[in-house]
Amino acid sequence: MRPAPRTIVVACVAAVLVIAVGIAARPLVPSLSDRESGDPDLLARVRPLLSEGVHDRVGVVEIDGDRTRFAHFGADDHTDYEIGSITKTMTGALLAEAIARGEVAEDTRLGDLVELDGAPAADVTLAELSGHRSGLPRLPGRPSDQITGGLASALGRDPYRHDHDTLVAQVAAAELSDRGESHYSNLGTAVLGYALAEAAGTDYATLLRERLLDPLDMEETFLPASETDLPPDATMGYSERGRRADPWLAQAYAPAGGVRSTPADMERYARALLEGDAPGAEAMEPRWDDGQGGRIGFAWVVDEYDGTEVTWHNGGTGGFSSMIALDREGERAVVMLGNTTTGLELPALELLTGEDS
Repeated sequence: MRPAPRTIVVACVAAVLVIAVGIAARPLVPSLSDRESGDPDLLARVRPLLSEGVHDRVGVVEIDGDRTRFAHFGADDHTDYEIGSITKTMTGALLAEAIARGEVAEDTRLGDLVELDGAPAADVTLAELSGHRSGLPRLPGRPSDQITGGLASALGRDPYRHDHDTLVAQVAAAELSDRGESHYSNLGTAVLGYALAEAAGTDYATLLRERLLDPLDMEETFLPASETDLPPDATMGYSERGRRADPWLAQAYAPAGGVRSTPADMERYARALLEGDAPGAEAMEPRWDDGQGGRIGFAWVVDEYDGTEVTWHNGGTGGFSSMIALDREGERAVVMLGNTTTGLELPALELLTGEDS
């Protein structure tokens, strides 16, 4: 029996509605904002560097001696971004500062500051943690942590919502592998920040504020512990497929990647580093091979790029990417911040070392 014309019409309408709902629900892949502001020359040089990948809002800082220039796409000097693992350089600075104050030493054992009940990680040193040479894995190795973290990442949620008791338990359960060799570890930097706060008798957020952010007048830089700490107009992050990502909040893993900052504040940070008067600036000095042809200090990596020695660190969260690159000899720096997961390493390096810079 052939369906009645009315049935066919209803079926067609239903199909169209299903398709329309599917299209509406599908994430829209962002494109680089055409709302530009800042230095026209810098905008012209940056624009082609962002032709690859998925971008939305991007903020760029270029320091050349006494001169600073900004370039923004859909943003301004005070737009907030998650800076991800650039936070590790701040934790490295706090280690250098704590050493200078006599609170700890490079070879202070983690177990002297954090109760680990004789776990293998108790024997690693603070310097090994900051230089990614502790032997700790990149992420916690317990099956429950791997499952919950992987699921959170797949759904665009914050995979690092752990309290300090959980962090310590993760470290205590970890097996060490290739200690003394360079293996990047978020777990290691997270517990380093906790240990430094314990040594100072405070919490990490207070330690960061009092010893680094306040001395550099970085008033727009902060660690949001919950969604209520975010400003109403907080920048949202996106994956390369256009899915909105939940903010990554500053809980126990804050020392490894919890900071939000702005181009204006990151200019203050980069300039103080270039001038050598940032608290803990000696963290930039390379101490060990990084296993990839470069050298590493307290989190900072030193590589040669296109004939220039560059001191750098990148960052990436569920919806943001970042890069800071310093030519210390040439007194130049570039910071790039974006609210998508497309990496900004190569554009920043090209801008720092390019012939027309």
